[in-house]
Amino acid sequence: MNSPFGGASSSSSANAIGAQANKDRKMQSAEQLVLDLSNPDLRENALLELSKNKELFQDLAPFVWTSFGTIAALIQEIVSIYPVLSPPNLTPAQSNRVCNALALLQCVASHQDTRMSFLNAHIPLYLYPFLNTTSKSRPFEYLRLTSLGVIGALVKVDDTEVISFLLSTEIIPLCLRTMEMGSELSKTVATFIVQKILLDDVGLDYICTTAERFFAVGRVLGTMVATLAEQPSSRLLKHIIRCYLRLSDNPRACDALRSCLPDMLRDATFGSCLREDPTTRRWLQQLLHNVQGPRVALQAGGGFDHMLVN
Repeated sequence: MNSPFGGASSSSSANAIGAQANKDRKMQSAEQLVLDLSNPDLRENALLELSKNKELFQDLAPFVWTSFGTIAALIQEIVSIYPVLSPPNLTPAQSNRVCNALALLQCVASHQDTRMSFLNAHIPLYLYPFLNTTSKSRPFEYLRLTSLGVIGALVKVDDTEVISFLLSTEIIPLCLRTMEMGSELSKTVATFIVQKILLDDVGLDYICTTAERFFAVGRVLGTMVATLAEQPSSRLLKHIIRCYLRLSDNPRACDALRSCLPDMLRDATFGSCLREDPTTRRWLQQLLHNVQGPRVALQAGGGFDHMLVN
């Protein structure tokens, strides 16, 4: 029964105060764990706890970025396993530990207040050796996937400056490598990154500027389509079709797709996958309309005709 003197209101106030106190305790705990990262003896536990609970801590990314020595400690964790990348001797424990460090970097890459500082410091370059590996063992696959997660966090926000940086540092060949040999999940994230790059005009122009770049991307997309015919994945197919659709926005690329678009996208091979995904089905219909419609006149300077793959 509520008191005539405002018991209900007092209860609400007490709950709000309790929630704020709990939030403050969590943030104090997070701040202490971040400080522990600078201590080699405490770092492993701090990495584990922070990576498991990073969503619970508000403004963790700015604190990680601005606290003394923290980013240096995370980079130290990353470079410490370079020697075991080739020949491949990465253990599960080493992979887990560096992936916990990468999870914190993903947090920094995702936050609006730290994203550009993260990029301007060229920190993504420290992850590229992980994307250049070819071992299919679980420790390496986990490492590639987590590294792709950091890059994926950067491209989720449409920003031409981010795209330009990634293109200038040759991210496309690294994504293509994963799209060829990674697990379904890592292929999906890598294809998503290529899709986001293509959706930016700078990215589309970059890939369609030369026939070599266009066909490098087209070859890998085609290989994945053939693989999906045997091992279907609606999620991966969605990103592949979106990449093709965006390529068809470029006149020369669209002309080239008339010869190199996989037949399996033109027939009913993926009918079952598309039946329950109206968005992807609509994208495919638009792609086929673009490619099979009236032939697009080539711009001055020629197109890809001399290199078309029949």
